[in-house]
Amino acid sequence: MSAFDFRNFDDRRQNSANAKAALLAKFKARPAVDDPEMIAKAKARQEIARAREERIREREAARIAAEKKAAEEKRAREEAELAAQIAREEAEAAATQERKAAELEAKKALRDARYAARKAKAKTRR
Repeated sequence: MSAFDFRNFDDRRQNSANAKAALLAKFKARPAVDDPEMIAKAKARQEIARAREERIREREAARIAAEKKAAEEKRAREEAELAAQIAREEAEAAATQERKAAELEAKKALRDARYAARKAKAKTRR
């Protein structure tokens, strides 16, 4: 338990008034707005803010450029994939067409052979 506080209400009130007076004195001791030191500090703050805004703009421009580059690379990659897919499909279509043509030729050859055999058989009967 803390020791008994011998201060009374008037002491506490006086300490509070002294603290308020010290804050007021500190506020009044602040230089005026038109003071050269205050003007220099304001200019320095403005320069810092301007530099910060410039860095933000540069980062934003770099981000936009990176996004644009990524989009271009993606588009080029998609175009290459599409071209490869089209080439694959064309090759498959050509192979299918060649296979069908070969099948038709084979069927025609079989049909012609049957026809020739039938004609040969008919000649031998006469």
